[in-house]
Amino acid sequence: MPQRTPGVWTVVVPGAAAMALAMGVGRFGFTPILPLMQDQAGLAPEQGAKLATVNYLGYLLGAVLALVRPAVPSSVLAFRVGLVVQVATLAAMAATASVPAWALARLSSGVASAVVFIAVAGVVAVRLSTGGARSGGWVYGGIGGGIALSGVLVLALERTGTWSTAWWACAVAAAVLAAVAWILPVGGAPGPVRAPASRAGSGPPVRGRPGVRRSFVALVVSYLLEGAGYIIAGTFLVAAIRATSPGWIGSSAWVVVGLAALPSSALYSRLASRFPPATVLRTALLVQAVGMLLPAVFSGSGVALFAGVVFGGTFLGIVSLGMGTGARMGVPRSAAILTIAFSIGQILGPLAAAPLLGGGYAPALVLGAVIVTLAAVPTLLIRSGRNATG
Repeated sequence: MPQRTPGVWTVVVPGAAAMALAMGVGRFGFTPILPLMQDQAGLAPEQGAKLATVNYLGYLLGAVLALVRPAVPSSVLAFRVGLVVQVATLAAMAATASVPAWALARLSSGVASAVVFIAVAGVVAVRLSTGGARSGGWVYGGIGGGIALSGVLVLALERTGTWSTAWWACAVAAAVLAAVAWILPVGGAPGPVRAPASRAGSGPPVRGRPGVRRSFVALVVSYLLEGAGYIIAGTFLVAAIRATSPGWIGSSAWVVVGLAALPSSALYSRLASRFPPATVLRTALLVQAVGMLLPAVFSGSGVALFAGVVFGGTFLGIVSLGMGTGARMGVPRSAAILTIAFSIGQILGPLAAAPLLGGGYAPALVLGAVIVTLAAVPTLLIRSGRNATG
């Protein structure tokens, strides 16, 4: 027990803060602020989709950088520069009304978020690899905390402030999170990310078994499709809810998304220790698809909030399950490969949805749900953990 205390204070707390900054506020703060930018700054839905895509392109570039230059995400300097860049780009979003400037800020933010995310994942893999699965789950849960924080800030400001005020508030919150994350002991070899779903005892690695290549390819395809499908809701869910419900409901739904995501990685860790991880992953994907359909088919505050719970309670858990399943397969640099596949999906998703936005957000959400449903199909070919028979 005494050995766990340093891990909590030097890894879990600053690691969760870094995740909350890089992913929760830095990446997904755009979602609740987007409707304000459309209403007050004249940003067209298609422009919003392109800004989202630029951010995901930056994330892809950051993931590729981490793959070809492994020293970058294990560098304390690179990690801290990533934190500073995230704060600076949030402030830049507030300081200008130029779409090209916003695009540059979102691109830079995407690169920084990938570097920080992979750096934190490496620390979790090294420092919490023994008996730290649940603690690691709370580190990843920081993403949900950041999402909830950004939603609360926008909810508090949308009646009295402006879109730029909301960005300034996110920048200040990001600066506080960066100060907490600053002490994270970055520097261990990244290695395969031992995500919360891959608990010790859930089954032996499947490297070298027949069918492992097929299983990993199926996982990569599923992960790419999930990236393309979920990000449509991740980008437009709040705007879609606001189109059919009172404005405060949209931001409230985003707070619910974050709160539901906060404990989801730890929860999926337990589920994956009791059931085949591929089965848990497939179920989560199908549940997520249903949750994405709800606001497209039905209106009302109750439906909107329930959709937020379903979306938040699945997307981060799916990420953890995917990373954990890849790690158990023993494929070299599986985390980097999966991150790149996910990033490609995130770029394709908004591009595919953009032509549908002229008819409202419902068609885009339906498209996202169809893509996520398709992502469940390749999981039938995945063999991992206790069911790794090849």
